Amino acid sequence: MIPLPDLAVIVATALACAIVVGGVGMLLLHVARRTPLIVQLCIVVLTATVSVAAGMVAVAQAMFLSGHDLLVGIWVAVSATVVSLLTALVLARAFTRQSRRLRRLAADLAEGTPVPASDGRDRSELAAVEAQLAETSRRLDEARAEVEALEASRRELVAWISHDLRTPLAGLRAMAEALEDGMADDPQRFHRQMRSQVDHLSDLVDDLFELSKIQSGRLALHREAVSLYDLVSDAVAELRQVAQAHRIVIRESPSPDLVVDGDARELARVVGNLLMNAIQHSPPGSAISVTTATDADGHAVLSVVDAGGGIPESDLPQIFRAGWRATVARTPEQLWGRSAGAGLGLAIVEGIVKAHAGRVTAHNVDGGCRFDVVLPRTA
Repeated sequence: MIPLPDLAVIVATALACAIVVGGVGMLLLHVARRTPLIVQLCIVVLTATVSVAAGMVAVAQAMFLSGHDLLVGIWVAVSATVVSLLTALVLARAFTRQSRRLRRLAADLAEGTPVPASDGRDRSELAAVEAQLAETSRRLDEARAEVEALEASRRELVAWISHDLRTPLAGLRAMAEALEDGMADDPQRFHRQMRSQVDHLSDLVDDLFELSKIQSGRLALHREAVSLYDLVSDAVAELRQVAQAHRIVIRESPSPDLVVDGDARELARVVGNLLMNAIQHSPPGSAISVTTATDADGHAVLSVVDAGGGIPESDLPQIFRAGWRATVARTPEQLWGRSAGAGLGLAIVEGIVKAHAGRVTAHNVDGGCRFDVVLPRTA
């Protein structure tokens, strides 16, 4: 048993040597902070073993160790140092290999190359960084795809809007020139047609303005208690002549007690756009059904079902995109002086419904397509 005073001297001597050697080691690490990891690991290993050897030498100088015991201790420390250095080399090599892989993955990420996800078996910190890079790569791919889709939609929208503006403007120019040159045999008919074209342009500009407010988040809602029964009745009454002109019957069966909290004007636009879309795509002699009901969650559901033959399943996810048109049959036409839209109607519907904390869906039914608008009811 070592006497307590001697033990205190031994511990203090060893601690002093460790502090001095450790300070030197930290200084070396600071100097070598930009060197490869293997050099820094070797400094750490040597600092530990040198501090032990220095402590033993100091303790031996204080006559607590014999020369033989000191020599044995030194050789033990040397052996441990060799093994520790070899272990550090192996660790540094593995770390260097992983860091190279991370640099390669980071370069792939910068170039837009997809980064594969790790298999999940490696639990190291570098593996966690690799997994985060893979997740970042996935999100960037999704963002790039979304940006590309938005850009394609923007180009498509600009092309269609340019066409839709050019057509009535060309007609107005031709009729104005005919009236100016006295070539119109029936000026009143030309005036009526010009008014119809102006209404078409006005509707188109109104749709563009509404869509810009929705996409910029500037759509201001004046909320109040709105009866879906009144909305449906008013929209059907407004569009009944348009439907009759196409020999289409609108059948309405709204529930009289469904009230939602929303903007009456904007919700009326939703119903009108859905009905106009249904009229545009339904064949003559068919019927359009408009109903309201309550779903299992207590939300109000407004449904419009047409007989237009349905929409290809591959196109369903795109129908609410601004300016989207699947076929030439979707090209807008004028229905009794009203604009059938420019591929903006359904995009406006979705924007208004989302602003009301609701959702709109579309799916095919037998012989046609069904649009469901789900809105929260008033408390």
